[in-house]
Amino acid sequence: MTRVALNISVAFLLLLSRCCDANRKLLVFLIDGFRYDYMDDLQNLAGFREIVENGVKVDYLTPDFPSLSYPNYYSLMTGRHCEVHQMTGNYMWDKDTMKEFLIGTNPDSRLPLWWDGSEPLWVTMQKLGKRVYMYYWPGCEVTILGVRPTFCEEYVYNPSEKNLTDSMENALNMLKSNKADMAGIYYEKIDVEGHHFGPRSPEIQRAVRSLDQAFQTLNQKIKEKKMRDEINVVLFSDHGMTELQWMEKVIELDNFIDMSHVIKMMDRGPVVNLWPKQDKFEEIYQNLSAVNNMNVYKKQEIPERFHYRNGRFVSTLTLVAEPGWFITENKAKLPFWKNGTREAEGWQHGWHGYDNEFVDMRGFFLAQGPDFKTNFRAGPIRTVDVYNVLCKTLGIEAQPNNGSWSRVECMMKSSASAVRAASTSVCLMMMMMMY
Repeated sequence: MTRVALNISVAFLLLLSRCCDANRKLLVFLIDGFRYDYMDDLQNLAGFREIVENGVKVDYLTPDFPSLSYPNYYSLMTGRHCEVHQMTGNYMWDKDTMKEFLIGTNPDSRLPLWWDGSEPLWVTMQKLGKRVYMYYWPGCEVTILGVRPTFCEEYVYNPSEKNLTDSMENALNMLKSNKADMAGIYYEKIDVEGHHFGPRSPEIQRAVRSLDQAFQTLNQKIKEKKMRDEINVVLFSDHGMTELQWMEKVIELDNFIDMSHVIKMMDRGPVVNLWPKQDKFEEIYQNLSAVNNMNVYKKQEIPERFHYRNGRFVSTLTLVAEPGWFITENKAKLPFWKNGTREAEGWQHGWHGYDNEFVDMRGFFLAQGPDFKTNFRAGPIRTVDVYNVLCKTLGIEAQPNNGSWSRVECMMKSSASAVRAASTSVCLMMMMMMY
């Protein structure tokens, strides 16, 4: 080998080793119910501000319809619309088996029929021989397509700030020690406070500041552990939140139909699923179609833009309230929230689940790390786009999905993808020089 050829080969090897780091890790945060504008006051949110200055912030994240938690948990981690991955609500009913999914709380919620419609990222990682640690993430305790993550700290209602900071420390340690390739942390406090007190309440502001303190700690820990060049950190929410007026905007179904003519009703709120008796179907449809502040859809008439109507568990009638309105059988069954004594204290002041294009349903997305641009503001993206970003940072091939790479490519460092694509050429060149 000539000196020139040797110098070229060394240069290529250095470039390859710097840009195609096989040990690069991913830390993901799912912050439930964090609306896109909760961090508008960055001057008083040092933790969020540092992430924004060191990375990428999108204008907003549009959730999938319905803008509820479980459907969007799965859209985020599969890149697929709800009618494709089949997780179409927080409450679902399978008319064939008569089984129910009750926001993941009942034993039947772990049955494969709800989960096996698509392969979430952590299952793909495990199949590839990678290790995934998940903390409080809804669904990590479920066997999906025969697979579980390496480690799962099971979901508990409204994990505390200490749960959050402990999971951050544990996740960083697992990633640093190469015991994990990816870690996912779920945090619910923002959603809980938004429901109880409303999206513009002092309680939400306090919860956001508390979360910001946790991210200040995270930023400091990453520096102390010298992980800034080793780890990509991605943060996002599943949906936003809007205000509900006290007892004023309630649609009581039993004022318009005889509920005994309904075989099954699932959920209350912005989206309600009804299965009327067959001989009463048209009567119920006509009566409900005349109700103000609510749209009523036969399954085949659900707007295509919702990417919802072909879902296995979608009801024969779907009711969708106008923003700020709440659908229930009657006011006696309104969802009061309760304190430690289990006594009802008051009507919830915030809700989500409405038309996913409604501004208040928008979520947020931030990212920082060696694969992301610095201090970069990106345009709006959609929930289904996030999956492709995660796969790209992990260096794995994405499963077929509904996301758009063109909407997210701008946030990635241009050199990273180019050098990774060149790795095969480098190897071929080295082989040619040897011979």
